[in-house]
Amino acid sequence: MSTTPPPQAPSTDTHPPATEQASAEGALGWLRALGPRGRRAFAGAFGGYALDSYDYFTLPLSMVALAAYFGLDSGQTGLFTTVTLVASAVGGALAGVLADRIGRVKALMITVITYAVFTVACGFATTYETLLLFRALQGLGFGGEWAVGAILVAEYASAKHRGRTLGAIQSSWAVGWGLAAIMYTLVFSFFGDDVAWRVMFWTGALPALLVVWMRRRVQDAPTAVAARERNAGKGSFAAIFRGRLLRTTIFAGLLSTGAQGGYYTLATWVPTYLKSERGLSVVNTGGYLTFLISGAFLGYLTGGHLTDRLGRRRNIWLFALLSAVCILAYANIPSGADTLLLILGFPLGFCMSAIFSGFGSYLSELYPTAVRGTGQGFTYNTGRAVGAVFPTTVGFLADSWGVGGALVFGAIGYGIAALALLGLPETRGRELE
Repeated sequence: MSTTPPPQAPSTDTHPPATEQASAEGALGWLRALGPRGRRAFAGAFGGYALDSYDYFTLPLSMVALAAYFGLDSGQTGLFTTVTLVASAVGGALAGVLADRIGRVKALMITVITYAVFTVACGFATTYETLLLFRALQGLGFGGEWAVGAILVAEYASAKHRGRTLGAIQSSWAVGWGLAAIMYTLVFSFFGDDVAWRVMFWTGALPALLVVWMRRRVQDAPTAVAARERNAGKGSFAAIFRGRLLRTTIFAGLLSTGAQGGYYTLATWVPTYLKSERGLSVVNTGGYLTFLISGAFLGYLTGGHLTDRLGRRRNIWLFALLSAVCILAYANIPSGADTLLLILGFPLGFCMSAIFSGFGSYLSELYPTAVRGTGQGFTYNTGRAVGAVFPTTVGFLADSWGVGGALVFGAIGYGIAALALLGLPETRGRELE
């Protein structure tokens, strides 16, 4: 009988070596703990979500110019956001299934290419209906990027650091938002409104460069590859509505609906509120948005740390309450109190973003690997679709209530998110199955 030992399986860096584990402390310990492949996955997901955000915000920032160019009322402009978010539910659900069936990285590249192509196409629209169609198709890619990117990184992250790691991924949304605000200020300062909105959409071609890099440098976590190869039921919608996952899917969908209903109400209408009701110029609107976006960036990072310290549920409860309070305060600032408007933008951005920091880790921990993409993609993006009713409602109410008064409607969304947590377990420290 041969005494030759059996061949060893090739080593992977899903779990970093002991030297990296020892150094996985401090402010950036979570990043070191990912290992080399995990850090490349982090870079790809961070870049993809930042550019996803950039492409999304080309519309809200151009809303006033679009309304004037096509002669639209508030309800019609609000419909742009609703169509985008409803289409994103379809795109996100399909991307989640693809992530379980063909892999996280391949699905991520497909979503990035989709939203980039159709953002550029929006710049060539000649009618309101054509722009609405292109925006819906852009939503297909927009909906899938976050869920797939978050899962890709979650499967590299340790249970100890998963909250802050995914919170850092979420912070890239603020980075993309900031880039869009800078580009908006530059483009609308150098071009007339009739041309500037087209230029804004054309800059949405930037994500194509990221895909080239991802194709060569980013790989799925070995555990996800193994699960995909051995599980015949991967990527099944039916699976997330069976057994214990049925309750999870229902309440996770409600959680996402509430949080995103409140968020997209603000993200869609604050630029219009600042420009049309507060009478701010393009440059001043960009300045006020800087405070809002800076708060958002720090909110994502802070919320990521708190979701590891307080737990997923407590973090979401805390910032749902604070976000609702901030909306009420921001929408009721007296006319002429522009300094107060500027200052309150920071906590508003902070709270409405910190609530999302735990979503990537929380939803990843609620579903097993074989259907993680399907579960996370479906619940997060169903929330986007149903939550899309909020911006449209604000649009129709704005004609009678004013944009500032209608923004209060967004606070209802945060109440829904808080109540949904009653049906979900705490998952802090849970190892991915």
